[in-house]
Amino acid sequence: MGETTAEADGREYPVVHLKHWGRWFVAALFLAIFCWLAYVYATSPNISWGQVGHYLFFPAILSGVKVTIELSLEATVIGLVLGVVLAVMRISRNPVTAGLAALYIWFFRGTPVLVQLIFWYNLALVFPTLSLGIPGTSAGLSWQTNSVMTGFNAAMLGLGLNLAAYAAETVRAGIQAVGAGQSEAALALGMTPSQRMRVIVLPQALRIIIPPIGNEFISMLKTTSLVYVVAGTDLMTNASHIYLTNGEVIELLIVASLWYLAMTAVATVLQTILERRFGEATQPRSSRLKLKSSLSSASSLMGR
Repeated sequence: MGETTAEADGREYPVVHLKHWGRWFVAALFLAIFCWLAYVYATSPNISWGQVGHYLFFPAILSGVKVTIELSLEATVIGLVLGVVLAVMRISRNPVTAGLAALYIWFFRGTPVLVQLIFWYNLALVFPTLSLGIPGTSAGLSWQTNSVMTGFNAAMLGLGLNLAAYAAETVRAGIQAVGAGQSEAALALGMTPSQRMRVIVLPQALRIIIPPIGNEFISMLKTTSLVYVVAGTDLMTNASHIYLTNGEVIELLIVASLWYLAMTAVATVLQTILERRFGEATQPRSSRLKLKSSLSSASSLMGR
């Protein structure tokens, strides 16, 4: 039976749904194009799908996938931690602190990631040794820069510091989106600035911060493909080493693409879960309990 709706005169009239023929046409067009491309690649005599299956779980490819995931996670952690610090500095009332944060963001957003990776990998040209000690004394530790700044470490440092500049602006936007009344209420409860930021502001800002940071992590998975310039061992680097040896360029690129798609799919699911988790409540339970405890303490003091 069709849907009906009751009008003011008491009679019921059938509901006629609009037929969006344009949507169906566009969907059919894109489906046809996708099927055509899939057919062309599947039947191409220049692509050996048997080799694609052979190299899909090749030890060097799996090792590259592992390095790509490790590099993405560690660089993202560095970028997030430093990004939060820079965001707090950026909104500080201290002009020197805010200026230093703005200078950092300007520099790392203004230079290409590839240039930054090459710079860190060749840091030994400027600093042959890295020393840690007390100025004016001979006590301390010293390392050869080439032994410290390996391909992995240079990539992790370069990607992490670059991400921090973008994460700082994302975190700053999330912090400033929290109403000023929240900070004023926390101030009235006697919270210190660090407590206000940690307990009140940041948990609420996570709703705004998580989606773009999730996108940055997904982008990081693919940006690691630039590590080949610093002698890395990530997925794309290992795949390129293989196809430079056997000449099967398209097959290895398909293998790398399939793994990037798989990692991106997993990261997207995790991002969706986090967004739903922080979308249900603006504050984690622990933060709400701390705030409730603070309110109870303040009420007791006022009662006295």
